[in-house]
Amino acid sequence: MARLPPALVPLLKYLSDGRFHSGEALAARFGVSRATVFNLISKASSHGIKVHAVRGRGYRLASRLSWLDRASVECGLRERGLAFTLLSTESVESTNTWLMSAAAAGAAHRTVAYADYQYGGRGRRGRVWQSPLGGSLAFSILWRFERGVSQLSGLSIVVGLALARAVAAVTALPVKLKWPNDLLVGYRKLAGILVEVQGEISGPSLAVIGIGVNECLPEHHREEIDQAVVDLAELNVAVTRERLLLEILQELSLLMGIFEQSGLAELKDEWATWHVHQAKEVAVRLADGSVCSGIARGVDEGGNLLLDRPQGEVMRFSAGEVSLRPVVAK
Repeated sequence: MARLPPALVPLLKYLSDGRFHSGEALAARFGVSRATVFNLISKASSHGIKVHAVRGRGYRLASRLSWLDRASVECGLRERGLAFTLLSTESVESTNTWLMSAAAAGAAHRTVAYADYQYGGRGRRGRVWQSPLGGSLAFSILWRFERGVSQLSGLSIVVGLALARAVAAVTALPVKLKWPNDLLVGYRKLAGILVEVQGEISGPSLAVIGIGVNECLPEHHREEIDQAVVDLAELNVAVTRERLLLEILQELSLLMGIFEQSGLAELKDEWATWHVHQAKEVAVRLADGSVCSGIARGVDEGGNLLLDRPQGEVMRFSAGEVSLRPVVAK
């Protein structure tokens, strides 16, 4: 994804009030020339952001973009009694990369990193996560553990469950989970998760949990995604970013507490109720290209997918080495 000029983000946030602003007034406010304002507006248009330009009146966004208000989020955290530290910036390559660097420098447990614009987001298995300006909620959370990295298997299952609970609570959408942690609506992807871990075998360790929720994806962004996707705008869902973020953090706080105490033992059965392929015949494609088929039976306490094979055996598949797809009837 091409990087936007840094000055464009604050300009668009200012234009999000829905009113017209003259080029002269914008230039004065941001300490640039009117020509620079014009060029920035042109850059926005090339990224699918429509700006109305009317002679004698100035510029106005065709439709309001969604932004997080830091003060509102911090107020919501206090009201809910949630102990998170918030880091925010206008633009960053990847919130996961940014937060991993912050963790190495001593960032606190339960730090949340959010950017208005993420221009180099990453997904699972090396994919690019499309995060258009104003079109998705993308953030990362730092979680520190006393246990070792080897005891964090199943963490992505917990995060997926928290995300499903939160989105269902604030939108009433019929969301489902695709193993290990994609959030779907009608077999199309609404949100994704990337969990990256570091630490010692015996502890301590840490996880940086990246979450992205599609809000309003421009068509040219959809064309760059190699799977079926859906967004909240298409589903006619109106929910503020603050409420969605706070709900996710609340569910994550609750479920991570359970995970730290007893792993997936108390959560795996609930996860199965959200599993889009539960009790269905599926094909599991391994990294080497081979395929195993069988009936999906949820996950074990390590977060591995359980598959009932036709021969009666139960196979286990770990996250990151397989691709799961429904079997196509012949």
